[in-house]
Amino acid sequence: MFLICSLSVLGLLVRWEVRQGVIMAKTVVGAAVVAFVLIAAGSSAPAQDARQNEAGQFDFYVLSLSWSPSFCAAAAERGGGRGATMQCGARPYSFVVHGLWPQYDKGFPEYCQIPAPRLDHGVVSSMLDLMPAPHLIFNEWDKHGTCSGLSPRAYFETVRKARAVVKIPPEYVDLQEPLAVTPGAVEESFIKANPALPQDGIAIGCDKKRLTEVRICLSKDLQFRDCPDVARRNCKREQVVMPPLRGG
Repeated sequence: MFLICSLSVLGLLVRWEVRQGVIMAKTVVGAAVVAFVLIAAGSSAPAQDARQNEAGQFDFYVLSLSWSPSFCAAAAERGGGRGATMQCGARPYSFVVHGLWPQYDKGFPEYCQIPAPRLDHGVVSSMLDLMPAPHLIFNEWDKHGTCSGLSPRAYFETVRKARAVVKIPPEYVDLQEPLAVTPGAVEESFIKANPALPQDGIAIGCDKKRLTEVRICLSKDLQFRDCPDVARRNCKREQVVMPPLRGG
């Protein structure tokens, strides 16, 4: 109805101005079109959370666990890349922490403090067993950690506690051969290993051919919880590959 009424008004403007002169008709029609486009665009814009980018103001966390062999395989295809040297060296990493991300029920904050508080190198060194790339640790702090409302040390202590909450399914701990899986099977494995994890509290990430990560939703006190908005962004491929651990 809005579209029909708007076009009717536009038609009246054209007919009236044609009697006054062609140049005026073009001017008025142009202004009317611009106004119509702006109104239509405004009516379809998504609502932003009222707390957007306020540090400490969020609803829950997403713990993102990256399948390191997939990262390294993709890096090798690209010819290396930043962060690949340490993570893709001799140590056979499996799931590593990509990040712990504050979330809203709809959407998420990011870069809540610019510039971000300084990140001590001692904190970085202490996290390399879980997040084996210094630049990843710095980037995650700047983009996500600053939205937690915590100090750098407290935030990364929370990352470590969150990782300890999640049990990795035994079949993925020491994978020695490439494994073809469905996203649903990976979800089921994680739920079996973590019985309190709800069906819509997990999402599987993938690229064109590989499983890339598992995202698990946690409350602010690090209990499993549902997160339908995250869960619906699940990998849509019928089957993906989990490359084996390096050396496998």
